[in-house]
Amino acid sequence: MPSYRLNNLAVTIDREGSGSYAKASYPIRFGKYSEIRTPNYEFHLNLKGEIKFIRGLGMNWRHPGELLKRTDGNDWVYYSLGTVGGNIKGLLGEYYLPCLPYMSNSIWEFNPFTDMNIMQALGAWAQTYATLAETPLDGLPQPLREFVGLVISRHENALHAEAQALRDIGGERISVLPPDTRHVDYEVIPLMVADGCRYHCDFCCVKSPHRFQARPWENILGQLEQLKAFYGRNLSSYKALFLGNHDALAAGGELVCDGAAQAVEALGLVDAQVFLFASADSLLRVEDGFFERISQIAGRTYINLGLESVDQATLSGLGKPLTSAKVREAFQKMLEINRQYPNIEVTANFLLGERFSPEHYDSVSELLAGAPGSPSHKGCVYLSPLLESTRKPELLPTFRDIQSQSRLPAFIYLIQRL
Repeated sequence: MPSYRLNNLAVTIDREGSGSYAKASYPIRFGKYSEIRTPNYEFHLNLKGEIKFIRGLGMNWRHPGELLKRTDGNDWVYYSLGTVGGNIKGLLGEYYLPCLPYMSNSIWEFNPFTDMNIMQALGAWAQTYATLAETPLDGLPQPLREFVGLVISRHENALHAEAQALRDIGGERISVLPPDTRHVDYEVIPLMVADGCRYHCDFCCVKSPHRFQARPWENILGQLEQLKAFYGRNLSSYKALFLGNHDALAAGGELVCDGAAQAVEALGLVDAQVFLFASADSLLRVEDGFFERISQIAGRTYINLGLESVDQATLSGLGKPLTSAKVREAFQKMLEINRQYPNIEVTANFLLGERFSPEHYDSVSELLAGAPGSPSHKGCVYLSPLLESTRKPELLPTFRDIQSQSRLPAFIYLIQRL
C-alpha cells in the first residue's frame, strides 16, 4: 500500500478495504481501492483507475457519512443519511437513501444534484483529473507513474465507453436490480440467462419489449469470457452475481444453477452471493432439487418475487395474469423455502399507489400479519411505489401501517438500474 505526495495530492495505491459488506452509518469500502486526497475531498478509485466514490472533508459537506458513488453504468448516485428526515434504516433497511440522477419511484422529493456543494465535489474531481493529466510522469516513482497513467486513461469518454461495453456484453441495459442487492451496495456482475418477461404487466415501468426466452448456453459462456476481460483486476472487488433479467428462474433451475456455477468458477467469486428475480409461476414450477443445488453453489442466494397484490380485482386492473390463490400459494412457498434453506432468502414485492382500493391494502396487511414470525429476519417484503404516483410522500403512512402489522421485515423498494 504505497503512499506518495504529488503537489497538494496525497495518493495511496491499492488500499485493502473490508473483506465483507457491512451495514454502517459511515463509509466502509469493500475490496481493494486507491485513494487520492486533497484538503477538501477524498476520491476513491477502483483497480481499473476509474473514479468510484467522492466524499467531502470540509465544513460545507452535508454530512461526513454521505458521499457520491459512480456505478458501473456510469451514473452518479448520492447517498444521503437522512436528508428527507425520519428513520432511513427503518424505511429502507439500510442507513442511507440512494438519491438517483434519473427518474425512479423514490417516495422522497429530493434532488441532490441541484445542491451547489455536491456539484462542486464533481467539479473538484474534474480539476483533480486535470492536475494529474498535466503532471509530467518522468521522474515519478514507477508505481505512482503507472497509477497516474492508468487514471488519466479513464477520462469521461472512456468511462462512457466502458459503461456501453458492459451493456453490449449482456445485450441491453439492466433497467432494474433486485431490491436485495442493497446487501452488496448494488455492486453486482450481471449475467443474462434469459430475456423478456412472461407477464408484461400493464403497470410495469421497467418491462422488456421482448418475449420471454432463455439464453443459449453458448451465449452465457460468451458473456462470461467477456465479463472476465471487462472487470479484469477489479474482479477481486466483487462477490455478487445478478442472473438477469426480469424472471431468470423461468429459464429453468438447471440453467440457473449451471450459469451460477460456471460464473463462480470463471470469475473467481469467493463465497458468492447470487441475486435473481422470479415470478409466482416460475417459483412454483421450478424443478425438484434446484434449491438444494443452488445452496451448494452460492454462499447465499436471494430470489425476489413480484407478487404486487393479493386482491383479485387489483391484480386484474394491473394486467397481472395471476389469481389471488396463486399469489398466496407462492407466498407460502417463499416462507417454506426460507425456513428450510439457511443460505437462501426469498423476498416478495407488493405495490403502493394512489389508485389502489382499500381491499388491496387490507389484503396485503392481512397476508403479512398472518405470516409466521421470522427469527432470522429472512424473507422480508418490499413495498414499491408506482412510478405514476404524483403524491408519493402521502403513501408513507400507508406503508408504515402495513409495516407495523407485518410479521416479516418490510421496507420501501426503490427502483435502481445498473
